Amino acid sequence: MIHNQTDMKIPVREVVVEGTLTLPPGAKSVVLFAHGSGSGRFSHRNQYVAKEFNKASIGTLLFDLLTQEEEETDVVTAEYRFNIPMLAERLIGATERLRNDPKTKRLAFGYFGASTGAAAALIAAAKLPKDIAAVVSRGGRPDLAGDYLPRVVGAPTLLLVGGLDTEVIELNKETMAQMRAEKKLVIVPGATHLFEESGTLEQVAKVSAEWFLRYLH
Repeated sequence: MIHNQTDMKIPVREVVVEGTLTLPPGAKSVVLFAHGSGSGRFSHRNQYVAKEFNKASIGTLLFDLLTQEEEETDVVTAEYRFNIPMLAERLIGATERLRNDPKTKRLAFGYFGASTGAAAALIAAAKLPKDIAAVVSRGGRPDLAGDYLPRVVGAPTLLLVGGLDTEVIELNKETMAQMRAEKKLVIVPGATHLFEESGTLEQVAKVSAEWFLRYLH
């Protein structure tokens, strides 16, 4: 299957972030990835999941939430990775860029967020209720979305947490009580926070693709 792949520069406020848009033949939806700290569009985990989505005819946008300079600063100071409102603004900017692109403007949109990126995805979904039709959180910190959680009403949200990631399991359970949208918690047995154990990331990709196919198609 030949995919239409485009490298993009996405202006957001005072910076330009870079991404890769992949559209498989017959794609009816596109999922934007919001990565966690220390990650980016070249993360092997996100690349694997994105390729599995593409096999299911789901388009993907992998992009860097931070510029290279910000990433280098963040490694030393950690000043950007927990700036969730800023990360959400970058995600909204990328969404608006796709909404105005002839190739993608008629597609259904979803978010796949990991770690702190999951909180950014939920804030962005709350701010774009007519644009975002589904959200998946992988090992996410949705609790960091705070007061925006009850405002996510139109985007059914799947929360995926590793069975050995006990602290994050509890944070996700507490978060669910604040969410008004349809939501589901799936605990992946034997998985730690990054889903590095054999077969666990494959399960994440499978369950996530099923969620997006259900709500975006």
